[in-house]
Amino acid sequence: MNSARFYIFIAITFGAALACARTDLPESYSNITPIGGVTPFGAESFTATPTQIPPSETPTLIPTDAPPTLTETPWIIPTATPRQPGDTSGSPTPDPPHVDIINRTTIESYTIARGDSLSKIGEHYGLSATEIALSNGMMITDTLHVGQVLLIPLPREKPYGPDVKLIPDSELVYGPNAAGFDVRAFAEAYGGYLAGYTEDVSNIYMDGSTGRTTLAGSEIVQLVARRYSVNPRLLLALLEYQSSWVTRRNPPGNTLVYPLRQVEVTREGLYRQLAWAANQLNRGYYLWRVNGVKAWGFPNDSIKLIPPGLNSGTAGVQHFFSLLLDPTDWGRTVSAEGFILTYQALFGNPFALAIEPLVPTEIAQPELHLPFEPGKVWAFTGGPHGAWDTGSAWAALDFAPPTEAEGCLESNEWVTAAANGLIVRSEYGAVLEDLDGDGYETTGWVLFYMHVETRDRIQVGARVAAGDRLGHPSCEGGFANGTHVHLARKYNGEWIPADQSIPFVLDGWISTGLGKEYDGNLINGDVSLEACDCRSEDNEISRP
Repeated sequence: MNSARFYIFIAITFGAALACARTDLPESYSNITPIGGVTPFGAESFTATPTQIPPSETPTLIPTDAPPTLTETPWIIPTATPRQPGDTSGSPTPDPPHVDIINRTTIESYTIARGDSLSKIGEHYGLSATEIALSNGMMITDTLHVGQVLLIPLPREKPYGPDVKLIPDSELVYGPNAAGFDVRAFAEAYGGYLAGYTEDVSNIYMDGSTGRTTLAGSEIVQLVARRYSVNPRLLLALLEYQSSWVTRRNPPGNTLVYPLRQVEVTREGLYRQLAWAANQLNRGYYLWRVNGVKAWGFPNDSIKLIPPGLNSGTAGVQHFFSLLLDPTDWGRTVSAEGFILTYQALFGNPFALAIEPLVPTEIAQPELHLPFEPGKVWAFTGGPHGAWDTGSAWAALDFAPPTEAEGCLESNEWVTAAANGLIVRSEYGAVLEDLDGDGYETTGWVLFYMHVETRDRIQVGARVAAGDRLGHPSCEGGFANGTHVHLARKYNGEWIPADQSIPFVLDGWISTGLGKEYDGNLINGDVSLEACDCRSEDNEISRP
């Protein structure tokens, strides 16, 4: 992926089978003109039922060097040398080189895609929205149109943000060191507001059905961590820093509805706040990982360039706080004297358990098969796109079963295992298959199948061989408006892009991207199929 191409994340999905794996609320369009599509969930009402905890003058805290005992020992013993916050030597993970954007010497053109805004484009080029608007004779409030071409002016000298490495990459993703972490035990040991909190979460976020499911606060943290593949320790530290929900029985009243302080209608409650936070952490992490961003923008249209030596985990944290704070407060928060002190108070030095590199550079994908039965003709409906929500890596591909009709229809076709493995999760439309068989979705290669119907869905604990039946494709789990299966890969908890340096290969078909989410090809020898939210001879695919 070259520096001219970067991830633009779309707020709505469309077509017969493209929309999938989305359970957070839609992002704002900013000044984009939406064309077609369906906005998921609408303005559904929200009901939170926090348990009132008796006041306590002094919450019982656990010493910072002795967090609550885990229910089981993490599977891996760290071998990396601990690195203190503020140490800028080396790189916690082998991120690709990040070139100083001030070196750009030519004016470039950029074609507007769905989901773009001037501020997002500016973050990629290290420019403010105003600079881009002025160079194109427009106002920053003007409406952008898909296909419109903008001139990108030369960058000017701008201030860099802090170069403090706050957390290693392995502490942002739901990876090996999260395998034995018990969120409930941790919350109960502190006895704060989180330990007694419950919330009625709409089932549309769970399995697509109507009604509500009541979850405890710790269950919500764990659910979000698993879905987004974001470390629950990081989510807990952010929750504590923003609202003291972990350690205080009576946190500030203005945080009871918006505990992450993202004050926005339809983002009320712990689930929606944490889902938004996890999505933004992923957005910063994966954008930085693929050289897709050069600066963080702020609501006042100022920007801070990202130091080239930063690691992806820290970039994720910086991005999260850039959405909530002005540049001055943000600078303090992402310094060695800000958020990281709260993290250390809860969990100690985050670099003490660093796994470096999280994804080895020499890693190769195991042999994988297309996720349906031989002899069946399915449609390749979605090229590389977000594995879970809009902020994750473009790790997923979509396939729709043969049918004469469109939409969310019951299908008797089968989703099948792409490799040998152990089923470690089967719920809310999702099936996760652990390929190394150790029982953890946080370690090694894991396959994520989404929109697998409850009917006949395989159970946790089943060992499967490649080609075994997992369940039926559907629209279950998150938002989807067409029956299909969504397939993505993780390694050590990190979403592996379907268009980058580790090829996504299914029965010899190699995935490639075309520069826009959902657009891509599957190539096998001299045959190329292009993804289409349709069914035609041009995107038909079958297993040998």
